[in-house]
Amino acid sequence: MRNTLAMILAGGVGSRLNILVKHRAKPAVPFGGIYRIIDFALSNVMNSDMTRVAVLTQYKPLSLMSHIGDGSAWDLSGRTREVKILPPRTGEEDSDWYKGTADAVRQNLDFIESRPSEQVLILSGDHVYYMDYKEMVRFHRSIGAKVTVAMMIVPWEQTSQFGIGILDGSGKIVDWEEKPDKARSNLASMGIYVFDTDYLIDCLKRTSETDFGHHILPNAMRDGHLYGYTFKGYWRDVGTIQAFWDAHMDLINPNALLDPATWGIVTNLESDALPCDRPPAQIAPSANISHSALSAGCIVRGTVTNSVLSPGVIVERGAHISSSILMHDTVVSKGARIDKVIADKKVRFGTGCKVGNPSTKRINIDYPKHLLSGITLVGKWAQVPAGAQVGGNCIIFPKTSEQMWSSTVLEDGQTLKI
Repeated sequence: MRNTLAMILAGGVGSRLNILVKHRAKPAVPFGGIYRIIDFALSNVMNSDMTRVAVLTQYKPLSLMSHIGDGSAWDLSGRTREVKILPPRTGEEDSDWYKGTADAVRQNLDFIESRPSEQVLILSGDHVYYMDYKEMVRFHRSIGAKVTVAMMIVPWEQTSQFGIGILDGSGKIVDWEEKPDKARSNLASMGIYVFDTDYLIDCLKRTSETDFGHHILPNAMRDGHLYGYTFKGYWRDVGTIQAFWDAHMDLINPNALLDPATWGIVTNLESDALPCDRPPAQIAPSANISHSALSAGCIVRGTVTNSVLSPGVIVERGAHISSSILMHDTVVSKGARIDKVIADKKVRFGTGCKVGNPSTKRINIDYPKHLLSGITLVGKWAQVPAGAQVGGNCIIFPKTSEQMWSSTVLEDGQTLKI
């Protein structure tokens, strides 16, 4: 795999994750307790014996860049190994912010040309999955393709969210529909592409089109060079609040096949800049824990069911957490009840507060496409006052202090902004 260069697209805004991306890029969002979303792509690169990777950043890249560091966590640091951060070249002549996936790669053709390779593997930095890229590259080479797209079967009702391909008996893609209203196939692109390097460079130099799915892949299909590689493992695009929550529920479901530890997914724990390692989780005699994942540094004295707790989360005696995702150093005070909530880092839930109403039928008023299944979002550093009542499909913006609450009641579907 030393002849294959990996490029991870990690610059999208990810607006459908709402306040979770208010202070960070989507690939930098914490996932599954100790990980960040981009850890899956980086670990797959590492586990596929690849040694050179570029990460194309754009939107709020600071936390992402800090997390990646020099790539040592993924064995990508050394004389023959590297991970390079490639932001848009704003301020230079004939340059601009990345206008799309293909444009992002086009702006970095000099990087590709400076590192001789036979193939370029293009990945998304915001998917949760395990894949051995060696198998896909071998397929690409054996079939004589110029471009190969990783594809998998998705539910028919989800086909409008993907590029959809129709394959012939040889694996060649003979028809392509990008996010169709009425798809003729449910074989969907996973946003993972292998290009012959010379063909990729030629494609991007002879056109100014900006997107792989809408432009470059259909062109390759018309040239007769586009093939599909069928994947049958676990894969999920966690780019929406619902998908993000669903993936966490998969994490604690032994039948869902989402298993980062078995997959060999690693992270950069040093990016937290803590003075020492967190201690093991502490579970008090008063605790009641079932079907949940706890990280190092958690202290649990209350009840936790069907939930994922990141490092440093504290659940006080009498508190009850269910079907929720609590990120680093969040505190749930005595008697609080948290139900189907995603709380970002360092949230504080006051004594006796009640947050969440999964049974609500009222979608979020301000963001009706983001919150409609009863999930409530609480932003980074937010404080929920003691005794507060917060409904379902609610949003509490980051940095909301107790003094900013004009009332201790937030009805279903409401948003508390600052």
